[in-house]
Amino acid sequence: MNQELKQLQPEFNQECQKLGIAVSEAQSEQLLEYLSSLFKWNKAFNLTAIRNPQEALYLHLLDSVVVSPAVASFDSCLDVGTGGGLPGIPLAILNPEKSFTLLDTNSKKTRFLKQVVYELGLNNVTVVNKRVQDFNHDSGYACILSRAFASLKDMTDWTEHLLAADGQWLAMKGLYPDDEIAQLDSSLQLVDSKQVKVPNLDATRYFIYLQKTQ
Repeated sequence: MNQELKQLQPEFNQECQKLGIAVSEAQSEQLLEYLSSLFKWNKAFNLTAIRNPQEALYLHLLDSVVVSPAVASFDSCLDVGTGGGLPGIPLAILNPEKSFTLLDTNSKKTRFLKQVVYELGLNNVTVVNKRVQDFNHDSGYACILSRAFASLKDMTDWTEHLLAADGQWLAMKGLYPDDEIAQLDSSLQLVDSKQVKVPNLDATRYFIYLQKTQ
């Protein structure tokens, strides 16, 4: 593990505790190992613009860890446009009893993710290198989540065929998306919205839950 990240582990554990999110020592180490691999592979694969370990701790790890309570009621999740595995990999580490599919069109990023899954022994993660429109899943997912993937309309239009009958979309937004919500089809409804604070970040985070109308 990157030694600078190793030194940040107590700080990371403390911030998780403040958030009320239970993280075991083994999970904490896995999360930091993942971030260490992200930095290592970044030199060749351009996975993130963030180079500073402490910045990445908050902007990548903790920004993903805060999502964990939001997926508590779902047994299967599809992370669309996962990129370097955010928030999918951290969520899979924190929720080993749930299954996660990480989908991205960038073959370099999915190659990195497959290596991370192998190195960390994440048996609950499947990595898929496809366009979302070309991907199918027989039973559908209980939750389809995205972090800066697309507008709410595009996200729901492109992934509707992948949602389970009673499933929900969960979109993470930096600003409350009034205009995007107004553009949604009448067959969709806003189920809930939550404002979330990430430690040491000025930016606001909103979790937007959507569902098909019955």
